[in-house]
Amino acid sequence: MSWDFDENRPIFQQITEHIAMEIVSGKYKPGDKLPSVRELAIEAGVNPNTMQRALAQLEADGLAEANRTTGRIVTSDKKVITKVRMKLAMNAASEYLDKAKQLGLNEGEVLEIIRTLSEEGTK
Repeated sequence: MSWDFDENRPIFQQITEHIAMEIVSGKYKPGDKLPSVRELAIEAGVNPNTMQRALAQLEADGLAEANRTTGRIVTSDKKVITKVRMKLAMNAASEYLDKAKQLGLNEGEVLEIIRTLSEEGTK
C-alpha cells in the first residue's frame, strides 16, 4: 500500500489504518516484529512523533504490543485481528453505501454491483 494521505483527516489516524490494514491482510503476521518508528516514519515521509502516535494507537487497539527489548510486535490474539478486519470492512462498506445513496442507487442496484464485482474477481 502506498502512503497517500488525505489532507482532510489527521495523518496519524490514516497511518494507524494503513498499518492495521497491513496486519489484517497478512503482510504482518501474528507475532511479527513491526519496523521501528524511525523506519516507518522515513518510509511514510512523516515526523517520527506522528508515527509514534499512530503506533501507540495500534497498541491501544490491541493490534500491537510493545516489548522493551524487541520493539513492537503484532498481537498473537487472532480474535483481535478478526475484530479489526471486520471493523475496517464495515467502514469501507459504509463509505460505499453513502456514495451509492448519493448516486441514487437502490438496494437492489447496490447488491447487483457487488455481485458483478464479486463474479469478476473470481474469473
